[in-house]
Amino acid sequence: MTEKKPAAQSGAYVPRLKEAYKNVIVAEMMQRHGYANPFAVPRLRNIVVNMGVSEGKDNVQVFDAARGELGVITGQLPRICRAKKSISNFKLREGMPIGLKVTLRGDRMFEFLDHLISMAIPRIRDFRGLDAAGFDGQGNFNLGILEHHIFPEVNLEKSPKARGMNISFVTSGADASSAKDLLQLLGMPFKKPKDKDDRDD
Repeated sequence: MTEKKPAAQSGAYVPRLKEAYKNVIVAEMMQRHGYANPFAVPRLRNIVVNMGVSEGKDNVQVFDAARGELGVITGQLPRICRAKKSISNFKLREGMPIGLKVTLRGDRMFEFLDHLISMAIPRIRDFRGLDAAGFDGQGNFNLGILEHHIFPEVNLEKSPKARGMNISFVTSGADASSAKDLLQLLGMPFKKPKDKDDRDD
């Protein structure tokens, strides 16, 4: 008598954008770019978040606070980045903590992206769309954030100093065109290209 395997749970949690990619975006990308099968469609591999904390080398409390904030923002404990060599002019010694890094994959990646699009980016002052110049030509997009305060998890009273962040979106796309379409369909608000009449003015 063979043992029955437990049935898969119906209604198991799936991040909204992960579900949208599977059920809507793959088909749309196949139509736009003529991919032969769903497996050829570019996907978002990971999101890498970097934050510099230069004063952390002199103040452990400041560094720990920044690490805690980035952990809350991303939902994952950041890895500490240390100086690879000593630089006397900057009073920097090899091994000193100088930054933080988080690499997000799977569900956490989609959850962070959804939160970034729906909650954080709309809080950027005078926001007029993301600049496509952030693509590197290899299917990846880099987004610079001037103030981490755009994330609602950050307590302004406890963290009055704004910190910059760099967010890298690593896709399996072969070029900027397919990667941009993928990220745009996921909800990334890129600037609309100016039409000919606007450029002629």
